Amino acid sequence: MTLDEAIGLAIRQSRAQKGLSQESIGASQSFVSDVERGKKSITMNRLGEFANCLDVQPATLIIRAALLATPHLSMDELFEQIRFEISS
Repeated sequence: MTLDEAIGLAIRQSRAQKGLSQESIGASQSFVSDVERGKKSITMNRLGEFANCLDVQPATLIIRAALLATPHLSMDELFEQIRFEISS
């Protein structure tokens, strides 16, 4: 899974959990669809806008994407790795 695909899936999962339509997250339906399918990349600014519409932190979407892209890591293992990398 590419990072674009993982980010897209993270957005789709978060949107579905909230029961929101693609149109409700601040961009055209076709753009959101392309992002969710990993066909288009998303800027950090747009990720922040999507996160705001989804009422989550941008980091939540990034971490969800990292978990999807690295299924061999548990959430605890990923957080431990992040803690180590930030403190180094």
